[in-house]
Amino acid sequence: MRSLTKRDWPFLVAGAILLLLALISLWPTNRGLVRILDFVREPAIFLAAAVAIAALFLARNGRWPAIGLCALAAITNLVRIWPYTALAPSDVALPDQVDGMNCARVLSFNVLQTNDRYPETAALIEKVDPDILLLMETHEPWIEALGPTLARYDYTLIRPLDNKYGMAFATRLQVDAAEMAIVTGSNTPTLYATLRMADGARFELIGLHPRPPLPGESTDRRDANIARAGSKTPDGLGNVLAIGDFNDVPWSRTTENFREEGDYLDPRVGRGTFATFPASLAFAGWPLDQIMIKDGVKVAEMNIGRNVGSDHLPMIAKVCVDPASPDADIENPATAESGSGGRAKPSR
Repeated sequence: MRSLTKRDWPFLVAGAILLLLALISLWPTNRGLVRILDFVREPAIFLAAAVAIAALFLARNGRWPAIGLCALAAITNLVRIWPYTALAPSDVALPDQVDGMNCARVLSFNVLQTNDRYPETAALIEKVDPDILLLMETHEPWIEALGPTLARYDYTLIRPLDNKYGMAFATRLQVDAAEMAIVTGSNTPTLYATLRMADGARFELIGLHPRPPLPGESTDRRDANIARAGSKTPDGLGNVLAIGDFNDVPWSRTTENFREEGDYLDPRVGRGTFATFPASLAFAGWPLDQIMIKDGVKVAEMNIGRNVGSDHLPMIAKVCVDPASPDADIENPATAESGSGGRAKPSR
């Protein structure tokens, strides 16, 4: 091989760093600094492609070694996110077969506590008109601003917090039970609710917004809390819908464990990432907001909403519950309860 020139080294070093980071990201550890590398797999692929193209035209004798390093880095990351490409087989049909099922529209949205564009979020809720609404990062100013909007719902369960982990839940569906459990040590609430469709078909709803992995911190407790939230629902139903800002990407070990522990299916598998963060650069960002289903819960529609001032984009879906599923219990619909801390109004 001919001697390398000064023009070759920047591309070789860049390719080597990208490959090293990709390999480190495969290390099965709970170190926060390593786990964060899961978040940048997509941008890392684009960056590797850009470096390879630049090397093709600008490098000299080290052109092909640099391109090879970039290719290995891109392939390593692509293997991890492969299920979330349009070329991979899907987990569930979309739209699923929902004939004869009662359905509900869902809006899950991290509003961003410091975002003060309250009217735009209120307009979004009015336009989507969700039957199930989950808002995150809601503190008292947000709850006050959205008061008239939330008042239109038959049931609300609200826990405003100033630590960017407040949560507000509202629904028009019948509520058998609902609570927001606080995760010890992190002061982050998790929503558990048992709901019924109009025909009485039951399902459980989980709303999650855990803290993200951070450099210098172990993710052991966080990972265990997320996995436990999905595997042990209060009523133990098979029909479950899990939504929220997981502060995690779906191909990470944490979210994989969540799916495996609870036997969830991800409707995005085989369709793309449906990235929601950051809102202004979602085309190259991360799918931090999740939607998972199991057993008789089906997805009829799913899409990402427009930017209304938050650093996240809203996740919008239409979900249905199979009345023939074992958990449907349509013969004996329970009387709605206000749940823990909820504000209930008579059903319409």
